[in-house]
Amino acid sequence: MKHTPKTARCSLSTPLGPMTLAAHDTALVWAGFDGQKHAPNSNAWPISDTHPVLRLVCKQLQQYFASQRTAFDIPLDLGSGTAFQQSVWHNLLDIKPGTTCSYATISQQIGNPKAVRAVGGAIGRNPVSIIVPCHRVVGSNGALTGYAGGIDRKIALLQLESST
Repeated sequence: MKHTPKTARCSLSTPLGPMTLAAHDTALVWAGFDGQKHAPNSNAWPISDTHPVLRLVCKQLQQYFASQRTAFDIPLDLGSGTAFQQSVWHNLLDIKPGTTCSYATISQQIGNPKAVRAVGGAIGRNPVSIIVPCHRVVGSNGALTGYAGGIDRKIALLQLESST
């Protein structure tokens, strides 16, 4: 995962565990639960409690967990992924809160219907958990499959969204 030298990070305590957030000057580049799969080594990023993008993300995530927000208005930089991954991640942004979508549907929507497994791999490497809502993707039969932050968190996020 490539990031500019100006990337800074902060920690956010959430009801589902601590998250690390990272941003460069103008956009969020990482939001993930501590210890989740495919997380970058964030130790090289300096800690900032005053970074404007990180403060905005913290505020909006706190509102989300308090059921006061269902959509995010945060500048994102998803350029750390391949062109294929980026197309998947951008597609995830169209999944509405309180709804789910299958991996197969995502692969069809990006124009590559046979790439279901590759779509799953891209979703597993989503650098911006919750905000790019990979937790809303389920198996074709509705099964709650894979989530880099853990299935328990996926279930909790879907339950949170269904109650708002």
